[in-house]
Amino acid sequence: MPKLLDKKDPFFIDFPMRVALIQKGMAKERIDVYLGSRLRTLSWVSDAFCPWRSYVVIPPEGLPTVFTFVIDSARIADESWLDDDHVLGYAPMGGMDQISIISDFIKDILKGKKGRIGFETGMSNYLPEGNLTHFEYEAFRAALPGHEFINAHSIVDRLSIIKDQGTINRFRKASRIVDEGHRAVKEALSNGGWKGVTETEIAGIAALAMRRAGSVWEWSFTGGNEIASGYRTGLAGCACTPATTRKLKKGDSLMVDIHAMFKLALGDHAHNYFIGSATKRQLWHARNFIDIVSRTLKSYKAGASPSSIAEEMMGFAEERGFAEYMVPGFEHGIGMLGDEWRIGMNDGPFPYWTDPDHTYKENEVLICAMQYACPDEQIGFRYENPILILKDKCEAMSKFGLRIEVIE
Repeated sequence: MPKLLDKKDPFFIDFPMRVALIQKGMAKERIDVYLGSRLRTLSWVSDAFCPWRSYVVIPPEGLPTVFTFVIDSARIADESWLDDDHVLGYAPMGGMDQISIISDFIKDILKGKKGRIGFETGMSNYLPEGNLTHFEYEAFRAALPGHEFINAHSIVDRLSIIKDQGTINRFRKASRIVDEGHRAVKEALSNGGWKGVTETEIAGIAALAMRRAGSVWEWSFTGGNEIASGYRTGLAGCACTPATTRKLKKGDSLMVDIHAMFKLALGDHAHNYFIGSATKRQLWHARNFIDIVSRTLKSYKAGASPSSIAEEMMGFAEERGFAEYMVPGFEHGIGMLGDEWRIGMNDGPFPYWTDPDHTYKENEVLICAMQYACPDEQIGFRYENPILILKDKCEAMSKFGLRIEVIE
């Protein structure tokens, strides 16, 4: 039997209902078996972190079964709402490799009949997306001759875009954890504490504080917690700044972008500083950035779209004379683990990228993500914060205030 879930828990998610909704979508699209391979699908269905190559097979009725590398199957079964009979391991031995064991499992579900098998493929700039590889696709087709394979990822994508209350509460908790990391960094660097400190030490200070507050992973695949100081903050278009051993210097700008995970919901917030002192020119840049971020946050609401917000904000930047420093992107998508980089469904002008005309709906969650880069002056800022779309506004989940501080 699957594990009982406490409906009074503020982080409760009705996973059996999620499975039932997928099965309803399968029936509508005449999918007989759904073979999920993406990290986002495994997270959304199993409520467990599946870092090894894993799959989930969803029958037309009844419970799904997760297949993962045998060394991790017991741990996933312990953490998932699914029972031991529905979390199975594959291994490199006769008939137990992932292609053989999953193909035989699908044959048993279909009871010898030929069927339509939904699978997940596509394209992403997010490395561990988990789309079925060409080799896996060909191997499954060879093991399941006569069956029709249908790209069916839109079933899960459509269902997961609007967040339920338990998921929203998980995001809020993850953001509270990130706030603890920022408080620890600020305290450590204040009153001259920044002298001799490296970017890697800052990343560690934040990580320790967030772990103490309950984070289980610095989830970013771009180096864990991202720290940039001095000229590195101004690297044009740079949204990946793994911490280095560079020591802070007086006059540096400092960007602290830290990440936490709570029950597979992700916290992500970037905060900016000046170290020791700031010139009038640096403060001019800072005011520009604070003003445009504030304006952007006020623009997010149900009915807005990425293109409408981008047009308004770039117009504002032009009026103020700093458009050349703005990286013209204002968000990226985020959901349960692995749900990165796409806003809305796969119906925009570029397949598998954000649809610029996606109309936001209430209870979508995304990251307001903005960058300001002036490489010639060796200065730049970043803002990232999960936001919940509401009817006439958005809720910024991290509460560590929007400001650029001078740390003496």
